[in-house]
Amino acid sequence: MKRSLIILLAATVCIAAGCKTNNETEMSNIDKKSVEKTIEALGGKYADIDGIDDRISRGVEQVAALWTDADGTPEEFKAFCEENFVADPGERARMAAQLEKNFESLWGCFNKMNVDLNLPIHVDGPEPTPLDELFGAYSPSAHFNDDMFQQKIAFIVVLNFPFYTLEEKNTLGSKWSREQWAYARLGDVFTARVPADCLQALSAQLSAADNYIANYNIQMGQLLDEAGGHIFPDMSLISHWGLRDELKTHYNDGEAGLAKQRMIYQVMRRIIDQSIPQCVINNPEYDWNPYANTVSKDGKDVNAEPEPDIRYQYFLDNFKAMRQLDRYNPRYPTAIVRAFEEDMEVSFNEIEKLFDEFCSSPQVAGVAHLIEQRMGRKLEPFDIWYDGFKSRSTLNEDDLSAQTRRLYPNREAFAAKGMPLILKKLGFSQEKSDFICSHITVDPSRGAGHAWESAMRSDNARLRTRIGSDGMDYKGYNIAVHELGHNVEQTITLHDVDHYIMKGVPNTAFTEALAFVFQVRDLDFLGYNNDDHTSDAMFTLDIFWSCYEIMGVALVDMYSWSWLYDHPEATASQLKEQVIRTAQEVWNKYYAQYLGEEDSPILAIYSHMIDVPLYLANYPYGHIIQFQLEQQLKGKVVAAEIERIYPAGRLTPQHWMRHAVGREVSTQPLLDAASEALGVLEK
Repeated sequence: MKRSLIILLAATVCIAAGCKTNNETEMSNIDKKSVEKTIEALGGKYADIDGIDDRISRGVEQVAALWTDADGTPEEFKAFCEENFVADPGERARMAAQLEKNFESLWGCFNKMNVDLNLPIHVDGPEPTPLDELFGAYSPSAHFNDDMFQQKIAFIVVLNFPFYTLEEKNTLGSKWSREQWAYARLGDVFTARVPADCLQALSAQLSAADNYIANYNIQMGQLLDEAGGHIFPDMSLISHWGLRDELKTHYNDGEAGLAKQRMIYQVMRRIIDQSIPQCVINNPEYDWNPYANTVSKDGKDVNAEPEPDIRYQYFLDNFKAMRQLDRYNPRYPTAIVRAFEEDMEVSFNEIEKLFDEFCSSPQVAGVAHLIEQRMGRKLEPFDIWYDGFKSRSTLNEDDLSAQTRRLYPNREAFAAKGMPLILKKLGFSQEKSDFICSHITVDPSRGAGHAWESAMRSDNARLRTRIGSDGMDYKGYNIAVHELGHNVEQTITLHDVDHYIMKGVPNTAFTEALAFVFQVRDLDFLGYNNDDHTSDAMFTLDIFWSCYEIMGVALVDMYSWSWLYDHPEATASQLKEQVIRTAQEVWNKYYAQYLGEEDSPILAIYSHMIDVPLYLANYPYGHIIQFQLEQQLKGKVVAAEIERIYPAGRLTPQHWMRHAVGREVSTQPLLDAASEALGVLEK
């Protein structure tokens, strides 16, 4: 998973275009007449410059929408615009370059401070102290927006690099030069005035939620089956990632494996409905039977209280903190709209329609039937994580872990040997591989693992995965390969783009896509070759089933947030009931008929719902993009294509995809390929 910059620019760059809403009118002290007089004055001054009228009107109207009494009188507003509007193209280009240089310094240092302050929380080591958690919740950039407006730097940017709507970017962008795209992205920087205290409160809340999830571990060796026996070895698995990945490893273990999968499913249900005893969370002192929900210590029963809806209180507190930003974002007035139309640059309705059509497709029935045939039993709810289409499904994970521990006994080994080997196998030159590796720092993760990007070229991206005292097991290795994909994207799109303001990708789904491209090749990097003629079909169905699973999870997240906006006074208990009800409804609509159980709440287990609000839709969107990328990569050197595609930077999703693969984002290639794959495997 990519960890976005904690500088929270997503909160500060919410859109406010020229037309005013009631909210804007209350904030701004500039009336329509003052705007018209200013536009007229500038238009007359630069009447000899072709095509400048639109830029003048956009810039003046957008400055007016953000100007308050504290910024000056209407007369001072007019004088400011006349004094600071830059008409000359060369001077404007120099201003853009200066802004990009200074933003890189500011944003890069903010990001580095966040990395350093969060080290005790994110990286394995001594237990974080309360002071560590306070520093981790601090946002160095919280006052950035306020300061830029008070210095009037923000107004200079808005005046000279006005904002374009998503529709305008999609319509006009095909004719824009790279310089025009950079100017448009500068126009996205200062478009709302969110107070620093709101940003700081949001940073503190998200940090607290992240810390809660990072320390939510189940002690598997302490679980008891219905006969009172221990069926798992001693190991600590984080929810939900560790539990899910452990479940996936038991598809070749017969009845014993099935028993373990059913127990993990039961543990997940207890976490979802909060009937899990609080004393067993991250605590190896107690034995726990998740079926009877009884707790014992040293063979004696213990009276244990359930976790008191803490999971849903964090969810609710995230909502409350993000909702505080709504009043300052008249164009995108809810966290939902900001997450989709601003951050993803794809609408909620478009994503919902895409996922609904996919999960309702006739191919689902065919794939589900094939999985039943392969397993020789009816599907159960946890089979949404069926892992049998992957090459490793026929391999013993203990053997794989023995190999990865031997190869990578510590983070230094993966940094010095693992990353260069992987990049070489993908086709990167020695020079490029050395450059990329020199800009990535590997850390042992306290949580499940993540990639943290750098925001300035003099700093490093961070790769984090779990590394035990005896080395990196296969789960940790698999995560590390995924995160390396993120880091490669982050390094290329920071260092190889032509404009700093264009760094990155259209949205996080596009970096997830490259992370998936790396992750599916993890066994190749370990030296396992798959010459099976059905490998392409298996690969297609693996992505198909992954999309099917995570689309439902994303819909639960989306619908739960919609419900919260309709019920903002809800309690944590009410939210819990609604999330479970929503998960059951989505399950019954798309999954129950194939996975053998009505009203399963399993789609609500994902930890992202708690620590990364409204992020989940990026995963299936990323899988869709991944499949289209994989089709593009066939028969080509992977590294060469990565180096061709990713320096395009932060175009809008559809423009980026046309550049990358020649067509827009679509599920149809994957649906068509799934039909073909079923034909191959059913022969």
